Amino acid sequence: MLRLRIFSDAAGKMNLDLSAVAGGLLVVSQFTLAADTASGNRPGFSRAAGPELGRRIYERVLATAAARHRDVAHGEFGADMKVHLVNDGPVTIPLTLRAAA
Repeated sequence: MLRLRIFSDAAGKMNLDLSAVAGGLLVVSQFTLAADTASGNRPGFSRAAGPELGRRIYERVLATAAARHRDVAHGEFGADMKVHLVNDGPVTIPLTLRAAA
């Protein structure tokens, strides 16, 4: 995610990564991204990792990001947090976690 070229260059093209724009990274766990609403109005979370695995994944992502980028902030795993942000543009890019080789 640190190398994704998702920030605009001088020509307005998504061509710059986080370090090129001297940006910061906020890592927040959010199991609700795995919500399944296919079977009704109440979301199911059976596709989400369990708490133990989820915590290990979260901590590994956080440690890896902090080792590679100078400005990494984080939330508290499993906490009810209020996060304020500004979405810049209509872009959402889902990322798939891959196991290390």
